Amino acid sequence: MDTVNALGRRKAAIARVHLNDGTGKIIINKRELKDYFPVPEMQNKVLRPLVIAEAETKYDIVVTLRGGGYKGQAEALRLGIARALVKIDAEIKPALKLEGLMTRDSRVVERKKPGQPKARKKFQFSKR
Repeated sequence: MDTVNALGRRKAAIARVHLNDGTGKIIINKRELKDYFPVPEMQNKVLRPLVIAEAETKYDIVVTLRGGGYKGQAEALRLGIARALVKIDAEIKPALKLEGLMTRDSRVVERKKPGQPKARKKFQFSKR
């Protein structure tokens, strides 16, 4: 099998996923998954598409992650892995879609407006 490339985005994070045949190693920015995401919740979030596709030990994954925080990066990576798995085997798409793993979460931070301290917060109003 040739390398399968996919892209995942969430908030300001971008994950470039390269999937090959292998033994289940996940390398993120030249670090192991457990080193990059030490919190078990984030590891489970990243591995969820592989668990659903029953492919935890089938593929080696090399990822380049940029931007955002750790939660956004984990969710971007999850989407990238799901998209790469669908490129390999389109029959698992309904199962991934049922879990909500094929949808790009488009919510991003609202911009700050001029004359206000934040996006929606206003300075205290004084009548006199």
